[in-house]
Amino acid sequence: MNFDWLGIAMFAGALFLLAFGYPVAFSLGGVSLIFAVIGAAVGEFNFSFFNAMPSRIFGIMANYTLLAIPYFIFLGSMLEKTGIAEKLLETMGILFGRMRGGLALAVVIVGALLAASTGVVAATVVAMGLISLPIMLKYGYNKELATGVIVASGTLGQIIPPSVVLVVLGDQLGISVGDLFLGSLIPGLLMAGAFCLYVVVIAWLRPELAPALPLEVRNISTKNLITRVTKVMLPTLGLIGLVLGSIFFGIATPTEAGAVGSVGAILLAAFNGQLNWNALREVCDSTMRITSMVMFILIGSTAFSLVFRGLHGDRFMFDLLANLPGGKVGFLLVNMATIFLLGFFIDFFEIAFIIIPIFAPVAEALGLDLVWYGVVIGANLQTSFLTPPFGFALFYLRGVAPPEIKTEEIYRGAIPFILLQLLVLTLIIVFPQIVSFLPNLSS
Repeated sequence: MNFDWLGIAMFAGALFLLAFGYPVAFSLGGVSLIFAVIGAAVGEFNFSFFNAMPSRIFGIMANYTLLAIPYFIFLGSMLEKTGIAEKLLETMGILFGRMRGGLALAVVIVGALLAASTGVVAATVVAMGLISLPIMLKYGYNKELATGVIVASGTLGQIIPPSVVLVVLGDQLGISVGDLFLGSLIPGLLMAGAFCLYVVVIAWLRPELAPALPLEVRNISTKNLITRVTKVMLPTLGLIGLVLGSIFFGIATPTEAGAVGSVGAILLAAFNGQLNWNALREVCDSTMRITSMVMFILIGSTAFSLVFRGLHGDRFMFDLLANLPGGKVGFLLVNMATIFLLGFFIDFFEIAFIIIPIFAPVAEALGLDLVWYGVVIGANLQTSFLTPPFGFALFYLRGVAPPEIKTEEIYRGAIPFILLQLLVLTLIIVFPQIVSFLPNLSS
């Protein structure tokens, strides 16, 4: 009797538990044990597969690339918890304050920087919602535009380097994280530029939606403005530029650059007088929680992949995906649709550790450029996290938005930005040179 369906049933069982909110690591581990017993009972699984667990786990812990994860989380968390991100937003708001929509432009830029530093959608959307939404509402911004800008900028960290998302993708795809950073830079800037252009156009067409800041707010002397820019804006942008530049020019690995960025964030907080034990404890606690979550998911996904392979699920999925009608196009459509739908229910880390190992070998066998493939996945997930009714970013903002903001207003506010993301995603797919240009230039 053929039991190849056990691998698919195992995959469906894991998704079923995740859909009901069970912790990811325990869902994966629990499903692995259940199906290992079932597989052994019908003679399809050998428990000797579990002998590889210790070496796999120690291999994960020894992975130098993954060490960049806590560094980048620490960097973004330090900018958020010490108020540096808030001051950066205020300064940019004053700089752009004379323009209609200037505050929204500042939100896109600061949100992109904060999102790229952490790569964690929840942290960025919650932080920007708490920091910028009250300010935008106070100065007469349309609720839909204000919420749309925040959730959209909060998802930009999926493809704007430096990003934890790109670090994990590079590791799971077996490609250089530096090349992935380079490949995602132009698409990320295109995405952020499209958001900024939309804000400028909508503010010009309908000025009542995004008014300029009142004169008394932006009435600051040139000397004070230069001081704020010099003290708040330039050091922060310089720190992120230093981290990215050292990776792009091959001076440092992403892990080394993340470590330097973390030290730089501490020095920056001290320079701004915001470094204290409470802030440092909160930052370390946030970093530890997120990193521990990632490590437990890695362990659970390792057990899952071993049992999945022992039940021949990997062979079944490879044969199925590699022989889809339409070849590369058919595979890409199924791949993107699957990841997009899963993005409604589970976070990026779960998708990276469960789905990517299944799809990546097929993508490589079909001859797809894995750097381009990784950027397309990141952009696809970014759109998924923003799409009603299940987009994670929408729920995160709903949790911190004031009561006068209705859920349907958040949904409507996200729609123009979803269309812009789909436009950029289409450009990336149709013109892969957008991704490959910088990696090819550096090689």
